Amino acid sequence: MIDVGIIGGAGYTAGELIRLLLQHPAANIVFVHSSSHAGEPVHAVHRDLLGDSDLTFTDQISYDIDVLFICAGHGKAIRFLEEHEVPARVKVIDLSQDFRNVAGYDIAAHNVRTPFQYNGRPPRTFVYGLPELQREAIRTAQNIANPGCFATAFQLALLPLAKAGLLKQEVHVHAITGSTGAGQAPSETTHFSWRNDNMSVYKAFTHQHLTEVRQTLGELQGSLPQLNFLPLRGDFTRGIFLSAYTAAPIDGPALEALYKDFYRDAALTFVSDAPVAMKEVVNTAKCFLHAEKIGDKVLVTSVIDNLLKGASGQAVQNMNLMCGLDERTGLYVKPQAF
Repeated sequence: MIDVGIIGGAGYTAGELIRLLLQHPAANIVFVHSSSHAGEPVHAVHRDLLGDSDLTFTDQISYDIDVLFICAGHGKAIRFLEEHEVPARVKVIDLSQDFRNVAGYDIAAHNVRTPFQYNGRPPRTFVYGLPELQREAIRTAQNIANPGCFATAFQLALLPLAKAGLLKQEVHVHAITGSTGAGQAPSETTHFSWRNDNMSVYKAFTHQHLTEVRQTLGELQGSLPQLNFLPLRGDFTRGIFLSAYTAAPIDGPALEALYKDFYRDAALTFVSDAPVAMKEVVNTAKCFLHAEKIGDKVLVTSVIDNLLKGASGQAVQNMNLMCGLDERTGLYVKPQAF
């Protein structure tokens, strides 16, 4: 069994992680840490877990574990590792953005971030955890920077084109995400009265996930054209529907072959001959892609569940690789087809 601890256990990503790990045949949750909910049953926050688990939130941390998931908010993972001496033997999977974009990124190092040094302790080197690109590096990694949700859908849409050197013209990306992408803390733009029957643009052309996207695509192709990213808030709770288009000198049959060849061995990313819809992947850890040539443009659609393939499901996929398991272990979950 893989003994697991979870830091920041009260949020959406932690809740999804707990749901997955409770059903995982090789995982054992040793503790779920939450200072604000210590002593309360986990189902007091994640209410659907009533009857599924007797776990209780704790403010104590045990390092008698194999894997530590950090589900704390952005900026808090670095602080946690500064304040706590996590043994080097414990594998760390961070779901925040803290280690995705560490300064000094080295293309030749295959997405290995500059070692993070803190309080004179041995440095931790984080590997960027996108299995479709980094499977072998993840297998031998001790520390994983789990990709962002938009970044996952974005990169999976464009990796084959980047590898083929076909990202030469401006790329336009339009993506709609559910309200859970904003986290569990309530805000004006996640309030039901505002979000329902509504849609809005935010962080146009400046979203933080662009940094990790540029790093990964740049590793494959070198110099990149302008990436124009327009994120939108949708009036639904979970899922991302992303479309990307660019001019590229490739015909339809060759484009289809390019994508199917690139993802031939992918465990959870699938190329569809038919157009894809977001609801086909909601409540799964899968990504569905569809690529087509229209005139001189390549159009790629990419759909994921932002909390699973975009966060906790991908984290479990990374844990499986790090611990020598089949990637899909514990991730055979039922899609929400209708």
